[in-house]
Amino acid sequence: MFVLQLVLRRARRGVRRVVRPRRSVHAPVGAPAAGAVAPRDAFADRVRGDLTAQLPDEDLGQDLDDCLDRYVLGSKPRCEEVEYLELVQDAIDRIERGR
Repeated sequence: MFVLQLVLRRARRGVRRVVRPRRSVHAPVGAPAAGAVAPRDAFADRVRGDLTAQLPDEDLGQDLDDCLDRYVLGSKPRCEEVEYLELVQDAIDRIERGR
């Protein structure tokens, strides 16, 4: 059941990527100054850091959606696979919610 939910979430994210409008070349008026880190970015970095601490042997990268896209189902023992996928999906959800 978890694998089915994961596949459906990945499909939704793929559709969002295609449908999501691209940002303009020019920064919006209220954008932070160059070199400044937005609070949302700092939170996302903290969540990725927590995930890296929980999964020290994994090469996660910056984009966790790509991490799920590159993952090959069945490449780990079942219990490790479920834990890995749940942790990554939870981190993605936390970043999207901003909490």
